[in-house]
Amino acid sequence: MQLTTKAIVLSSLKYGDTSLIVKAFTVSDGVKPYLLRGVLASKKGKLKSAYFQPLTQLEIVANHRNKGALESIREAKIHYPYQTLHSDISKNAMTMFLSEMLANSIHEEEPNPSLFEFIEVSLQWLDTQVDFANFHIYFLIRLTKYLGFYPDTEQMGASCFDLLEGEFIDTPSLNPILSGENLTYFKTFLGINFDGIHHIKMNKGNRQELLRSLVLFYELHLQGFRKPKSLAILNEVFN
Repeated sequence: MQLTTKAIVLSSLKYGDTSLIVKAFTVSDGVKPYLLRGVLASKKGKLKSAYFQPLTQLEIVANHRNKGALESIREAKIHYPYQTLHSDISKNAMTMFLSEMLANSIHEEEPNPSLFEFIEVSLQWLDTQVDFANFHIYFLIRLTKYLGFYPDTEQMGASCFDLLEGEFIDTPSLNPILSGENLTYFKTFLGINFDGIHHIKMNKGNRQELLRSLVLFYELHLQGFRKPKSLAILNEVFN
């Protein structure tokens, strides 16, 4: 079936000398894998390799056979042209990290328009910002709401957060927990919207420690989740 849909690129892998295997999150069908034959060699075709950088927002005309195999894209155009996301070194590092997190977290081949809209709008917001060092922290916490393991906030006054159970507790168990400054920042992020990100003042050590805990939170709640390789690069850029 041929259809037109918005899509966000999650990953792009070179296949052979001239082709790409692209994983994209679509409005119409959730996550879809595509084989783009010859796209690296063609200069005049309707598909350009530059369109398939991580988290690029596209409108595509695709053939979906829905048989579990690689699909094909007939046409693609930029839906939202980023101004800074791929050109700013710090934003590019954040983009690489978030694309890995999303690729490792979203696997369903079924529509999820609310999740798509959240990712789409969040990335457009990031593209316009100057002060964005806390963006990925807030984004990952909000993303858990769409993935089904958003923190239970009923007991937010408690002294710990149990990462395995996903709830605030006063008596630590043997499970990994958040406590101290890490917990304080975590609670603050739970109580804000995007416009409040700028007001949270964290040093690089606090930010890296909380980010490590969030990646562990994902590992504990998503089967088959793999820690992103780009995490080290992100920490280096923001060091």
